[in-house]
Amino acid sequence: MKWVTWENVGVDRIACAWLIKKWIDSEAEFLFVPVGQKPLPEGPEPFDIPGVRLSHRRGHCTFHTMLREYKVKDPILERMAQIIDEADTVQEVFLEPVAPGLDFICDGIRLISPDDITALERGSLIFEALYERLSSECNEK
Repeated sequence: MKWVTWENVGVDRIACAWLIKKWIDSEAEFLFVPVGQKPLPEGPEPFDIPGVRLSHRRGHCTFHTMLREYKVKDPILERMAQIIDEADTVQEVFLEPVAPGLDFICDGIRLISPDDITALERGSLIFEALYERLSSECNEK
């Protein structure tokens, strides 16, 4: 399936692409359009674009919305959604100490990547590592 989002990916779009490939659609292909482009291409499923089904909802990031829409049940992904919520939305206080660093690293990945596909590929390693680290915390308890 094809998916479309805005170019210049950041923490939420990188996280969503990882979630899509790992948990929703292993054959996913991603397309990118300029910020604000209308109309969106017909066919691909849009995500993390205001006004589409898979976007921010009630103060939560798109990653959080995708977990709900696709009924993905995993406590580690729920914790990741909390972290990504804080990393991607304006916060006065961070309850998740890794959130600001995650946003910072994803910005860096975007800056060193020649294009958005490369940024998604590089960023997927960050989210794979975050998932494994959070899993190990659960196993330690």
